[in-house]
This record gives sequence, C-alpha cells and structure tokens, in this order.
Amino acid sequence: MSGPGRVIVIGGGIGGLCLAQGLRRAGVDVAVHERDAAVGSRWEGYRIHINPVGARALHACLPDAVWHEFLATAGRAGDFGWLTEQLRELLVVEEAIMYPGAEDPAESHYAADRPTLRRLLLTGLEDAVQFGAEFVGYEQRDDGTVLARFADGRTAVGDVLVGADGAGSRVRRQYLPQLHTHPAGAVGIAHKIWLTDEVRRALPPRLCTGMNIVHVDAPCFLFTSVFDPPPGTAARPYVLCALVTRPDLLPPDVTELDDDALRAVVDVLAAGWHPQLRLALAGSDPESRGAVAFRYTEPGPAWPSTQVTVIGDAIHLMPPIGGLGGNTALRDAHLLSRELGAAARGERDTLAAISEYESDMRDYGAAAVRFALTQKDLALSHGAVATTAARSWFRICAAVPALRRRTFAPGPTDPAAPRAWERARATAGPPVPAP
Repeated sequence: MSGPGRVIVIGGGIGGLCLAQGLRRAGVDVAVHERDAAVGSRWEGYRIHINPVGARALHACLPDAVWHEFLATAGRAGDFGWLTEQLRELLVVEEAIMYPGAEDPAESHYAADRPTLRRLLLTGLEDAVQFGAEFVGYEQRDDGTVLARFADGRTAVGDVLVGADGAGSRVRRQYLPQLHTHPAGAVGIAHKIWLTDEVRRALPPRLCTGMNIVHVDAPCFLFTSVFDPPPGTAARPYVLCALVTRPDLLPPDVTELDDDALRAVVDVLAAGWHPQLRLALAGSDPESRGAVAFRYTEPGPAWPSTQVTVIGDAIHLMPPIGGLGGNTALRDAHLLSRELGAAARGERDTLAAISEYESDMRDYGAAAVRFALTQKDLALSHGAVATTAARSWFRICAAVPALRRRTFAPGPTDPAAPRAWERARATAGPPVPAP
C-alpha cells in the first residue's frame, strides 16, 4: 500500500481536529465526519491542562497563526495546592517547580478552555469537516480503500480511516472487538463556579488560583482548577470543581440526575466541610453540573495493522485523574500525522506508517492508563492512619523547599512520568497532579 490519498477521520473532538490540522499541514487530503449538528451544539467541557506533550503536538500541527492565537487565549497553569476540607492550607507547590518555564512556548504548560480550543482547532478546516454525520460502520474493500457509512445513508471513501470517536468508539468496536471499556471504580461530579468579585471575596485566595486538591478523610476528594484567561479575551474566568468518589457512595442512577438532584447529592457528601466551600458548590452554574462514571480501556497486545486505526479515548480511555487523557490524544494526533505525512511523501509505506504509530501508541497509551488508575486508587484511599500520614507529608514538603523541589519537579525525560508519580506509587502517598 503506497502513500494515503485521502484520510477519513471519524470524530471532530480535540484529537480528531488536531490530527486533521497535522495531516493538512503535511499535504495529506483529509475529511472529518462529526456527529454533532454544529460547533457548540452540545456541552463541550471545561478547562483542560495542556502539558508539554500536548503543546508540542499543537505547535507541530497547527498553522502558525492559529498556534499564536492559542498562546494568546490560554492561561497559565499556576501553582498546585492541597487543603483540608476545612480550607486549612497544607502545601502549595510553586508553578516554577512543577511546571518549569521554558524559553520555547511549545515546551510549556497552559490552562485552556475546551470550547475555545476546539474552535481554534476548527480554524481553516471548514471545508473539511462535515457535521451531522453519525458514523455507523465501515467496510474494507478489495481495492484497499475503506468505505465509511453514516446514519443518514451517506458514505465516504478513503485510503485510511481513523477512529477519533471517543469512549464509545464505534470504529474501535468493529476494528478491535476484543477490547472493551471497564468501570474504573470512581465517579466524578463536575461544577463550574464563575469567578465573580463576590465569589473571589467569599473563597480563600488559594481556591481562586491555579489547581488544588481538597484532601478529605473519606474515599473522595475535590479537585479545583481555575481558568483565568489573559486580559482582553472574551472568555470569563471560572473554577472547575470535580468531586470524585466511589460509586457505592452515590445513588445508582447518579449519572441520570438533574442539576438540582446533583446539588443535593454533593451537599450530602460535603456535610461537615467548611461552609464557604459548601456554599460555593451549591451556587455553581446549574447548567454545568454533571456526573460521569469513569471507565478505562487499555490498548492491549499488538494486532495486525490495517488501513483502519484509532486515536485518543477511542483506544486508551482513562479516568481524568492526572490530566493525561487530552494530552495523550494530542500526542496520538501528532505522531499519526507525522507518520502518514512521511508515507504521503513516499518515505515509507502507509501500512508501515500506521504500524509504527500503533506500536508506539500502545506503549505510552497503556502507561498513561495505568498511571491514571493508580492515581485514582491513591486519591480514594482513606482512614485515620492514611490521612495523618498524608497530611504530615504535605507539611514536611511545605517546610522543606529542597524536598518539595525534589519531589515535585518533573522527570528528566518524558513529561508524562515525573519523579513524584513514581514516589507516590512506591510509598502509597497522596496523589500528585500531572505536569
């Protein structure tokens, strides 16, 4: 099989659009088929932390003007703090330690608003994206092409088909039926709290900046993350709050509850927490509340490569604990666009390019899934002994800058494997954030 003439991408999320941008930049013809009726036709999510892996992918795949627009609209990652449920500060790790500044913007960390990022990724692809295209299946034809079928009867033909269709990927189910998603043993209830002047006065300053974990002596925790856009942008600042707990502590139908019922569920879970914190959660934007039962999929052992492949949550779904899901999808997009670009230039065969992509992706994708599951287990551990040990450890790190720096500085090689993560695994200590 020679270089790809046309690539069909199923799914117009962050990973699929980044792939399309990278392919177009490499001179490969690409068409994206997205089931949404239009941009913004459904809830698109919250703030996303872009780490150097994701930033590298965006820089490589986006046109220069769009990359600079990303830089102009993204906020800083900020410091990372830990507090008790009574809002007593345990530890703050400086941004300079966790996310050391780099002269190259493509090696830095950013706080991006998901809807804004998706719109940026659509820039220049208006002629390549078809909305309202619900994928139902594909057929690999004798001439080496792939025929994609859609719910409204439309079809599309390409030389390569890429499933970027998320957790419930229909491409994966047909291509790799041996792989299944599994419950991760955790549920997240998300909120968006608009950072008005009134809210800033009511909450402690620590919760109005950067990222934080409210550490609780219970099988749950609250993650907070501020999106504070640069001056002059149209976006409004807000705090993303995600309360994560075990599913057995929640109503069995929690993912179907409306916003009022979710508010009541959270209020019960947060009973005994600081009143300011409970009031902030109760006063969150009702339309932003939602519960998600976390699931995961590991890529599994190697499979024979064909002209069909998958990226992002379609192949390595993971709990959003540690912040690697979106960045790993961007890494997939960057790698696959580079490999298919090389095939289009005649530097390698298309199947060899896909095989190379899948081989690398299986390794780093499986590692990211395992990390997220480990962090989930650590985050939901509780008990008097564990809580005392964790909080003592936080206070020691707060008092000893050298220890704090050694523990939380990123690793020397892959930003997806900072040293603190390995220490957390080895000591069964408290969870730490992704860089």
